[in-house]
Amino acid sequence: MKPGSKLCSTVCDTEVMLIRYSQGQIECGGAPMAEEKTANGSPDPAFSAGSLIGKRYVDADDTLELLCVKAGAGSLSVDGVALQLKEARPLPSSD
Repeated sequence: MKPGSKLCSTVCDTEVMLIRYSQGQIECGGAPMAEEKTANGSPDPAFSAGSLIGKRYVDADDTLELLCVKAGAGSLSVDGVALQLKEARPLPSSD
């Protein structure tokens, strides 16, 4: 996978764009994501917190970053470990 690739959830409406990637299986709702839209099923209850459009998600080591381009019911994870929302950097003050 390379930056700019689009991935779709196989269990909900979530779609993401890959910003940065190192390794691991990208999942949504507890199921692997695919390059083609093939939704069939429902998210695992442990991974059903949802994903928000326009938000960036990162792993704990900051080696993976995803941009959510379509919201859905499943939460994003890599190899079973949930991703976190990336915090916005504060703008510098203009004194």
